[in-house]
Amino acid sequence: MIIVRPAEEQDIEGIRDIFLKVYGKDYPYKEFYDTTWLKRAIFNDHGLMLAALDTQTKTIAGTASVLFEFGAHSDLVGEFGRLAVDPDYQGLGVGRLLMDKRLEAIKNRLHLGLVMARVTHPFSQKISLTHQFVPFGFLPLCYQFSHRESFALLGRHFGNALALRKNNPRIIPEVSALAHLSLPKANLPCDAIIDEDSASYPPHGEFTLQELSVEGYPDLLRIERGRVRNREIFGSMRLEYGFFKLQANHATYLLASDDTQLVGAIGFTLNNIEHSVRVFELISFSDPAIRFLLTELERKCQDDWGIEYIEIDVSAHAPRMQRTLLELNFLPAAYIPAMVFHEVERLDIIRMVRLSQLRDLGPLGLLPEVQEVADVVMRGFQSRAVIPKIADLVAEIPLFQGMSQEQRDRLAGAFGIRHFKQGGHMFKESKEADKMFILLEGKITISTGSPLVQIGQIEKGETVGELSFLSSSPHSATATAQTKVETASLTHQALGELVRRRPDIGVIMYRNLAAGIGKKLLRSDLCVRDQVLNQ
Repeated sequence: MIIVRPAEEQDIEGIRDIFLKVYGKDYPYKEFYDTTWLKRAIFNDHGLMLAALDTQTKTIAGTASVLFEFGAHSDLVGEFGRLAVDPDYQGLGVGRLLMDKRLEAIKNRLHLGLVMARVTHPFSQKISLTHQFVPFGFLPLCYQFSHRESFALLGRHFGNALALRKNNPRIIPEVSALAHLSLPKANLPCDAIIDEDSASYPPHGEFTLQELSVEGYPDLLRIERGRVRNREIFGSMRLEYGFFKLQANHATYLLASDDTQLVGAIGFTLNNIEHSVRVFELISFSDPAIRFLLTELERKCQDDWGIEYIEIDVSAHAPRMQRTLLELNFLPAAYIPAMVFHEVERLDIIRMVRLSQLRDLGPLGLLPEVQEVADVVMRGFQSRAVIPKIADLVAEIPLFQGMSQEQRDRLAGAFGIRHFKQGGHMFKESKEADKMFILLEGKITISTGSPLVQIGQIEKGETVGELSFLSSSPHSATATAQTKVETASLTHQALGELVRRRPDIGVIMYRNLAAGIGKKLLRSDLCVRDQVLNQ
């Protein structure tokens, strides 16, 4: 018989052994291998640790925790985490029992429970979904085990959390797809307002940078404006918690100063084992200081610390900050309704992530509900990868001619990357068109008939498949990769969403497409004429 109860001192070695069995030496939280730390954790009021006990053998079959201060003190956010089941007891419902007991224990203590579920297998996802947690995000390559792993972020609201939610968040277009997935999952209306007009924070001025010290702490604490009101970035720590508590939690601040005074600071935790940074607060007197601090932190992460993953929770009511982070190559990875409590309301949060590089995610065991969210998130990361490739070729791509830099970036961000092997067909004659392509690298020939007769060739920077794509008619020819080919691809859905929000981009794009089609038709006629004459 398996019973679940709060962990006791005699369970410590059993809990440690479970983590060793499940994760080997790869678990990123090495403290779970430390019996002294586990003893303190069992008696800590800031969290609850449970143990599943086999009453016949007196063996610890599993363990799980709830961290009550996953958010700031007043946010009432907890993380349902640290779930591990002895391999000998897997498949016997131990994980379900541990989740049942955690839900029972947190009654009236939380407004929001979050689960960081591994996606190398579906077990944690299944347990969470069965207990009414819903997927709000997908965090690519966020934790370091034997290799970097991705996690799904699921949440469940309790009590009057949603009744306290501030309505009508203002989000940038790049967040909209994720928001419109998450809000209905939380039984909320899709009331987000798409903000096309808010500019990012301006380029930074000239400031000096230093790390927070005991001597500098009082000066920083005196900055009230921007620290208490109109907060745009949120996290589990705040300056007011005290210098020594910040140190105990491996948190620090970078401070910006001008010639006369301190003008702002950014607070973050740095994990050298995971090669990750999590930003929890930004304090400033002026807009230029905001851009300076974010830029300098990103630079230090890349150049000095070798950071692979940076995470920031930004208010869904702060489109300027969202836009600024996007320009610094942060992308939305989660949309969490009513996550933080600010003044008298709960605010939606967008978790934005910056990766040093987008690697192969490896094998994933995603359940359909999680797969849907992961697809939206990863489409953003994959689309973002195309922007620098298009920027390098923008002078050679007729589709982008006549556009401003902002328009080019918006259109480029709607594309994804597709690769084709030599001899592979990008599309075939008479097949339905669901994408159009821009050739970035390689050679493509256009052929028709059976056997195929070449009628044209696509040059670097040109579009292909656009006529059938725009007319929603079957392809009139076959496109074949003559070499290894890299393309930027645009789907009907992505184009429709962009043109609906930005008709100014649509007008220029359709004009350029028409001109390009005319040139290719002329080239095709000449190619056919030459073939006839040669016969």
